[in-house]
Amino acid sequence: MKIRPLTSQDFDKVSALLRETFPGSTYEVQLFENLHKKLRTMHEWVCIHCGRIIAYVAFSKAYAQKNACGFHLAPIAVNPQFQKQGIGAELLRYSLRQGVLKESTIFVLGPPGFYQKFGFEHCVMPVCPFDKNNAHFLSIRNNTTSQYIVGYEPEFKTGLGARRKSTPRKKRSSKGS
Repeated sequence: MKIRPLTSQDFDKVSALLRETFPGSTYEVQLFENLHKKLRTMHEWVCIHCGRIIAYVAFSKAYAQKNACGFHLAPIAVNPQFQKQGIGAELLRYSLRQGVLKESTIFVLGPPGFYQKFGFEHCVMPVCPFDKNNAHFLSIRNNTTSQYIVGYEPEFKTGLGARRKSTPRKKRSSKGS
């Protein structure tokens, strides 16, 4: 297994991985493709096994008003045939140790039980616009003392209709592991 940064030659393979990992949802693929079409600043890695991309993780900018205040972890995906083997965990550990990410605030919207293993804690401030009461909103290295609604790249909003039509979140919550 090898972890390396995403290249433009990987785009079609990552799109296919996201479709396979999140059946019934087009949100993750739309998000990935739209972020790249708009040339958003991203930190992304893939996991390769036997010449095949089997996992992917991305981080995009988080905002306090119009100022960058950290990064959002999303999406993270592991091919269903390779889930429950620690690959998503290893990819996440690796990415959190890289470059600017290792010292930045990272936010994630997902199953607390999974992300708490990596040092993420429930996030009280800032407020996530996509999660009522921040029930599934977590952060790491977050020193925020003022209340605000954390901003995402606009592309996170464009596919929300696709997510609502998909399989309920509870059934998909273990996809990142």
